[in-house]
Amino acid sequence: MSLTSTTSDGTQIVTVNAERIDAAMAIQFKEDMRATTENGPDRVILDLSEVKFIDSSGLGAIVAAMKQLGQGRKLDLAGLTPMVDKVFRLTRMDTVFDLYASLGDATTATQIDS
Repeated sequence: MSLTSTTSDGTQIVTVNAERIDAAMAIQFKEDMRATTENGPDRVILDLSEVKFIDSSGLGAIVAAMKQLGQGRKLDLAGLTPMVDKVFRLTRMDTVFDLYASLGDATTATQIDS
């Protein structure tokens, strides 16, 4: 698994360069997210457009990454493929995260909830 990161207009965009976030890579994902987002801007967008599959361990890893950001920082999710989007909605994680259909939609969204 690899993550790439860019920062633009006070927002960090972290792209997951893998087709799966599952039990086999959840721990590595959490560690990589912590290292990548440490001391970054208040808003982080996780680009999941390449992710085709996520399981409960993957969901837990993304929740853990959100918690690692700490108080006053926000994690939004963008580019969810239909299967990944379905998992987030079935588990009601869409009430925890703001989900955006595309990275473009997420970057143009100006409201940052605290």
